[in-house]
Amino acid sequence: MRRTSLRLAAVATTLSALPVLAGCGLGTAGGYVPTAELAGPLSDTESLDGATIAVGSKNFSESVLLGKIALILLKADGADVTDLTNIPGSASARQAALEDEIDLQWEYTGTGWITYLGHDKPIKDEHEQYTAVRDEDLAKNDLVWLPPAPMNNTYGFAVTKQVQEKFGVQSLSDIKDVPVAERTFCTESEFANRPDGLNGMLKTYGIPKGSPQGVPEKNLQIYQTGAIYDATAQGRCNFGEVFTTDGRIVALDLQVLKDDKQYFPNYNVSVVASKDVMDAYPQIADLVAPVTDELTNDVLLKLNAQIDVDGREPADVAHEWLQEEGFIA
Repeated sequence: MRRTSLRLAAVATTLSALPVLAGCGLGTAGGYVPTAELAGPLSDTESLDGATIAVGSKNFSESVLLGKIALILLKADGADVTDLTNIPGSASARQAALEDEIDLQWEYTGTGWITYLGHDKPIKDEHEQYTAVRDEDLAKNDLVWLPPAPMNNTYGFAVTKQVQEKFGVQSLSDIKDVPVAERTFCTESEFANRPDGLNGMLKTYGIPKGSPQGVPEKNLQIYQTGAIYDATAQGRCNFGEVFTTDGRIVALDLQVLKDDKQYFPNYNVSVVASKDVMDAYPQIADLVAPVTDELTNDVLLKLNAQIDVDGREPADVAHEWLQEEGFIA
């Protein structure tokens, strides 16, 4: 599942595969980039005629979707675009950016700060997290982070409406008021064993793992990431680990509990481009800014569901949304 690759550096084999992938053009996700004309707030954007821009993404639905959005916008503004979306893993995508195989992609602030720049602790304030990543990555790697979207694709725990109504849980703090026998969790094995994963979360919220008055070991169930959503919806556990913009949350009518103590890192998404490209074509910032501002959690939940649940192509979902929002005609 893609979130593991967002949180951790990928294995060495993924990195070693990059030259082969780059030599083959890195591959594409959907096979085409729809043609469009800029409209509405983007209609007066300075043209990118003459620009040649390679756009990358990682190989999970949300990342490919965002890559297609960027490709459609850049192409509509006159750029000659190369679709290099669907790169396998964060490490390969990052290396492609560092080695100028790609010129632009969307990235997550938490990934940049923790995985790429090597910091142990996240910054709780979203703007401060973005500013820290922006400044350090520019200074060290000549990568420009444009202002982030309001969406925050971080870890979370979700419940069914029935569980929410039965126990009155709205936030993670409310779990301590649920009877111990009902504090049942479905998680990934990696998240369950990391000190900054489940253990730290339960400790932060006063229900430590292994404690008879916290969360006994027998209350924990391990699943593959994709299976957690269905297991939670089917009532095999009351609290399921989720990623907060995953479309299956909407499809299965799950309710994400508020992380009221801000335990989980911020993963706001930003367009990241090489300094050379931004120096040559600063109008890219004006092109993507209005679109970035509209990318909320609710929007991504619905768009991701069209891909992961309905089986639609990311390029079609991206084109339709941009048209509905009045960014293209």
